[in-house]
Amino acid sequence: MIRLLKIEWTKLYHNKISRILIACYFLLITFIAFIAAIKIEVGPIKFHLAEQGIFNFPYIWHFNTFIIGYMKVFFAIIIVSMAASEYSYKTLKQNLIDGLSKKEVLLSKIYTMLAFIVASTLFTFMTSLVLGLIFSDYTEISIIFSDLEYLVAYAIKLFGFFSFCLFLGIWIKRAAFALGFLIVWQMAEGISYGLMKWQLSDWIPGLTAEHVFQFFPLNAMSNLIKEPFTRLSGIQNIAKQVGETFDKDYGFDLTSSLVVLGWSFVFLWATYRLLQKRDL
Repeated sequence: MIRLLKIEWTKLYHNKISRILIACYFLLITFIAFIAAIKIEVGPIKFHLAEQGIFNFPYIWHFNTFIIGYMKVFFAIIIVSMAASEYSYKTLKQNLIDGLSKKEVLLSKIYTMLAFIVASTLFTFMTSLVLGLIFSDYTEISIIFSDLEYLVAYAIKLFGFFSFCLFLGIWIKRAAFALGFLIVWQMAEGISYGLMKWQLSDWIPGLTAEHVFQFFPLNAMSNLIKEPFTRLSGIQNIAKQVGETFDKDYGFDLTSSLVVLGWSFVFLWATYRLLQKRDL
């Protein structure tokens, strides 16, 4: 395992773009701390974001994993490029000549993915913990360490997304086209949902678009961590004043987790089959 990780790390270290993207990723997570310092004072209007409760335990675990989840695009670019560049620079063929099997080539990518996931999850945990200890109104141990399942959901989300990106990079062999296909896939899922919302119940009575859409890969990843903003007491109070309520389950979704893990293994198996069949 260590040997395979060293091989991939050497490739990433000598790739300037990869180094920049990794640095930007962790810097952006760190910049969340600066959100806490935002204070707006315009005449009698005073607004301090940290006082709105976004850094309170245990809400901070939900808020930070949701926001940081959008930054996964940085690692997505790295993983797609890591896979696609194997063909562009002939490093994949060279690795095979040097004695690696195709299975070991794939495992080296998976180990690198897992290293990214562990590093990102731990960094998110530490950042959230520090911010919470500074700004949270609730610092009891039982409250601090409740809702940590959002970190589990975050790690599963990254694993699913990175597995998909790895498959696209190996399949399409061109980083730009693979990332373009990822965007097209996202659009296709949205269009499919709209079409199902329009006609599915007419075709199959009792079956709704939501029942089917929850099994789409990118949507399942999105469902792992639902938006946290409507949980804020300020938003809830405003909604009550206009006669609205938010009837939403914000907790850990076991179904979505199993769907994402299922798709992850499908993508990794398909990646392995591609490597096995191709004449490199």
